[in-house]
Amino acid sequence: MTDRHTSTENYSPAQTYLRVASACPEVAVYNPFGNTERITELYETAAEKGASLVVFPELSVTGYSLGDLVTRTALLRDTRLALLKLSAVTLNKNCAMVVGLPLTQTDLNAAPSDNIYNCAALLADGEVKGVVAKSHLPSYDEFYENRWFVPAESNNLLFEIDGALIGIEICEDAWVSSPPSETLAAMGANIIVNLSASPEKIGMAQYRRDLVKTLSSRLIAGYVYAGCDSSESTSEVVMGGHQLISANGQILAEKQPFGAQRLMFADIDLEHLAFDRRKRRFGSSDLRKPGNTATVIRTNIKRVQTDILAKIDRNPFLPEESTNNRANRIEELLSIQTEGLYRRMKKTGLGSVLGLSGGLDSTLAVLIMVRAAKKIGGNLSDKVHTLIMPGPASSGQTQSNAAKLAQGLGVTCLVSPIAESVTAELNALSHDSADQNVTYENVQARLRTLRLFNYANEHGLMVINTSDMSEAALGWSTYGGDQTGNYGVNCGLPKTVVREAIRYLSGQEEYAAVKTVLLDVIDTPISPELTTSGNGITQLTEDKIGPYALHDFFLYYFVRRGDSPEKIAYLAKYAFAGEYSGETVDKWLGEFLRRFTRNQFKRDTMPNGPKVGAVALSPRGDWRMPSDV
Repeated sequence: MTDRHTSTENYSPAQTYLRVASACPEVAVYNPFGNTERITELYETAAEKGASLVVFPELSVTGYSLGDLVTRTALLRDTRLALLKLSAVTLNKNCAMVVGLPLTQTDLNAAPSDNIYNCAALLADGEVKGVVAKSHLPSYDEFYENRWFVPAESNNLLFEIDGALIGIEICEDAWVSSPPSETLAAMGANIIVNLSASPEKIGMAQYRRDLVKTLSSRLIAGYVYAGCDSSESTSEVVMGGHQLISANGQILAEKQPFGAQRLMFADIDLEHLAFDRRKRRFGSSDLRKPGNTATVIRTNIKRVQTDILAKIDRNPFLPEESTNNRANRIEELLSIQTEGLYRRMKKTGLGSVLGLSGGLDSTLAVLIMVRAAKKIGGNLSDKVHTLIMPGPASSGQTQSNAAKLAQGLGVTCLVSPIAESVTAELNALSHDSADQNVTYENVQARLRTLRLFNYANEHGLMVINTSDMSEAALGWSTYGGDQTGNYGVNCGLPKTVVREAIRYLSGQEEYAAVKTVLLDVIDTPISPELTTSGNGITQLTEDKIGPYALHDFFLYYFVRRGDSPEKIAYLAKYAFAGEYSGETVDKWLGEFLRRFTRNQFKRDTMPNGPKVGAVALSPRGDWRMPSDV
């Protein structure tokens, strides 16, 4: 069976998203028809802008601040009429709306009764598709809902919108220890909406934000939270109109309390939610309760968007550079690297050695070695050794930076040229040294590794592998050469993050003595320096295999998100518009996929190293794949 959103036929990556809106209308308490006009205006705007679902706050038809007026016969009659007017508005519109209102048990087509429920109604295609009542009624502090409402006995309705299953909870439902959204998600809901009337008080906005993020993460779902407008404020409480849209722990859109915005949009990636649920076998055990079965109501709403509103970061591994979060993230990942190496050194009692090339990877690795050695204490130069091993193609710039870095850090450094050994090995193979082919390159890489291991044996050290995750993904390493080692400190970091980590460290006071060197390393073109065709650095890695900025983007969406090549290309072209053409993206995506699939045999023999983020390629941990795909 083929789903139209995953088939390659007429496949549109934009349609893997569901566009949702959170609305915050001005409310006139005890005026259902006036409120209906304002709700209608916002609904029609949301529909025009491509939203498939728009969510309004708790009791938005009547106002939440009614108090005892909610029991008035006239109000309940007008509310029923307002609901019918609102449902008619949705006719021939490709958008569903969820509104909050009080209804009696009789209104719900249940047993005749005058009991009142605090409800959310989903309207679509000119109809009231279904009504969900609030399960948990707060009656503490400023709340007194038990005075007027009866709690729902069950909440098992799901509303289908073109592959998305919508579950509904109302305000307090999300605050209890076992919210209805848990069961709804376990029954298949991948979007939870919450109609709320949560008053403002100091710290409440942050608490609310954390709650929504946590629920969306724990449930691997989208979460749309619509809070009451400040026009609901009364003599006792102040409403702020806080609006939040989150997906799997990420805030996609937010209207801060007391903001003027009436409509807020976000695109929720349904494919990403499904991928994470499959990985974690979500809903298979702990969240599913015996006897819980959902009633699914179809809406006939179709996803027809041809673009996306989502912000797609060019570097999905790091927060935006303009935020303080980037520095915090980098410090966190450096701490993980340092702790991993520190524990290995402490348990083995061994110091460490690496080949210091003057490039990005070995520079970050030696900085981590120094941090780990300082945690252990004692003489730094005894615990951290470096070998500078210039070969036939090594440039003066990188060799100079390597020497200055070792000296500035105060670590042991030995300059041990390999040119003669390379010549001897090539002669033994009857290889013309003028032929700078793959053999010529790999002989150098393997001889450097051989020397490192021999030096480590001589001095009682372990060899630190410096290769990063980007190189592991692309197979850009020499099997039996720089691909091996005793411990790989950079294995959890892509190349773009390695660069930014060094940039961050260059600004720290403790590295002031090597700041100039670190900045020069960052600005030096990336090169293996294994062949040469002139003076300086002439062998440029990114000319050969493509920009690391693109490859790291591809890596994230291929491994972390499980996206198809078509979708990865779509997202990359969207994110890198103005920097790389569509043809460039397609070219290097093809190269990434070719290299990733053919180089698992190298990843299968990776040394131990610390997992740092959500993407990891260790064959013993996160990534298991046949070598002969």
